[in-house]
Amino acid sequence: MDAGEYKHVVLGLIFLKYISDAFEERHAALEKDKSADAEDRDEYTADNIFWVNKIARWSYLQGRAKQPTIGKDLDDAMVAVEKDNPTLKGVLPKEYARPALDKHRLGELIDLIGTIGLGDRESRSKDILGRVYEYFLSQFASAEGKQSGQFYTPRHVVRLLIEILAPYKGRVFDPCCGSGGMFVQSEKFVESHGGRIGDISIYGQESNYTTWRLAMMNMAIRGIEAHIAWNEQGSFQNDAFKDLKADYILANPPFNDDDWGGDRLREDVRWKFGVPPTGNANFAWVQHFIHHLAPTGMAGFVLANGSMSSNQSGEGEIRKAIIDADLVDCMVSLPGQLFYSTPIPVCLWFISRDKQNNRFKDRRGKVLFIDASKFGTMLDRVHRELSDDDIAKIAGTYHAWRGDKGAGKYEDTAGFCKSVTLDEIRSHGHLLTPGRHVGTEEVLDDGEPFPKKMNRLTGKLAEQFDEAAKLEKAIRKNLANLGHGL
Repeated sequence: MDAGEYKHVVLGLIFLKYISDAFEERHAALEKDKSADAEDRDEYTADNIFWVNKIARWSYLQGRAKQPTIGKDLDDAMVAVEKDNPTLKGVLPKEYARPALDKHRLGELIDLIGTIGLGDRESRSKDILGRVYEYFLSQFASAEGKQSGQFYTPRHVVRLLIEILAPYKGRVFDPCCGSGGMFVQSEKFVESHGGRIGDISIYGQESNYTTWRLAMMNMAIRGIEAHIAWNEQGSFQNDAFKDLKADYILANPPFNDDDWGGDRLREDVRWKFGVPPTGNANFAWVQHFIHHLAPTGMAGFVLANGSMSSNQSGEGEIRKAIIDADLVDCMVSLPGQLFYSTPIPVCLWFISRDKQNNRFKDRRGKVLFIDASKFGTMLDRVHRELSDDDIAKIAGTYHAWRGDKGAGKYEDTAGFCKSVTLDEIRSHGHLLTPGRHVGTEEVLDDGEPFPKKMNRLTGKLAEQFDEAAKLEKAIRKNLANLGHGL
C-alpha cells in the first residue's frame, strides 16, 4: 500500500486511540465518584473530551483485533464517533473493511498502537499526540514527494512565518490550509508568549477533501476550534469567506499553479492590481490575500522565487502596482530543498496594509530585504532544515527593523539584510530579489598591511610551486625506473 493510502489508515487509528484514551481515563475517574454518572455525556464534553460509544472504545476494539471482522468493527466505530460528536461529521476515515486492506496486518497495527499512551492526562500535557501526528505528516510528506505539497508545509518554515508575523490576537486565515499546520503553530506561538488558546480565531479553506479531513482531525486532537471550509472549487472559484477581513494571513499556496481556472475570472473584485495570467496563479494568490486583509492586517506567505522578478504575462506590472501601493513590508529569500514537494528555492513575502499603525515604527516607503539563501542544515542528501538559530536571526532582524519593543537596534548588514526605499526598488526595475539589494558580504580585514600581506602570500605561493616541481621530478624518475624494469 502506498503512503497516500496508508496515511489515512494509520492517522485514523491514532486519532481513535487518542479520544478513547482521554474518554476511558475520565470514565474511570467518574466511576470512582459516587456522585457522578460515568455514562453522562455532559461529564465529558464539559472537559472538552469526546464522547466515545462502547463499540468505539479502544479496549473493545483491541479485544477484537484478531477477528476477521475487525475492518467492519473499525468502520462502525468511526461512524459512531461521528454520530455522537457533530464537529467530526464527515471527517473520520471509514474504509477499514475494504478487501484490499489486509485484516491480519490491521490487527497487528491496532496492537502496536495500543502500546502507545496518547490521550491520558500526562500525554495530553506533553502534546504526545500532536508530536506523533506532526511526525507522521512529515514522514508521509517525504514518502509522497511531489504530491505532499498540498497537505504539508515543513514545520520550520511555518515557524519562521509565524515568528515574523507574531499573531498574538485576532483573526488568522489560511485559504489553502492543507492539514492545518499554520493554525497549530499559531496557537503554539500564542501559548508560548503567555496568551491563551482562543485569543485567535481561525479560518481556513481547502479544496482537497481528504486533506480537509486531515486538517479537521489535526484541529480536533488539539482542541482547537477552527472554521475550516471545504469545497472542491477552491478559494478562487468559490471563496468560502467572501466577507472575511483577517488580521493575519499565513499561507503556502501551490507553486506556479497553471490550472487555477483563471480564464473564468477575468473580471473579479480581487484583481485590484491587475488581472493575473491564466497560466500562473502566483499573483492571483497574492491579490486574494491582500483582498482578505483587515485595514491593519498583515500577511506572510511562501511563493516560488520567480514571483520576485518575473515579467511574463503582466506579472511584472502587477508586482509594480503592489510595490507602488507600499504594501510590501519584507522579502526573505530562502534556500532550496526545504520542501518535500519541490527542491527549488523559495521566498517569503510579507504584506502590511498599514505601515504607519501605532504598534510599530513608521515604515512607509521602505521595504526590508533579507537574504537567507545560504541558511539551513542538510538533514540528508535531499532535505534541508532551518535551525532555531536561523529562525531567531531572521525573525529578530525583522522585529528590530519594524521597531518591536525590546527587539534591539536594526542595522543593515552587507550580504544579509538591508532597508531599501521604494525609489531604490524602482531603480532596480521593481525587482524584489533580496540578493540584488543587500549586496555582498564584507570580508573582515585582519589589519595586516597590504604590501606585507602580498609578500607573504607570494612567498607561500612560490614554496608551493617548488614543492610541486619536486613532486613532478620524483614522479618522472619513478616512471623512468618502472620503464627500465619492464
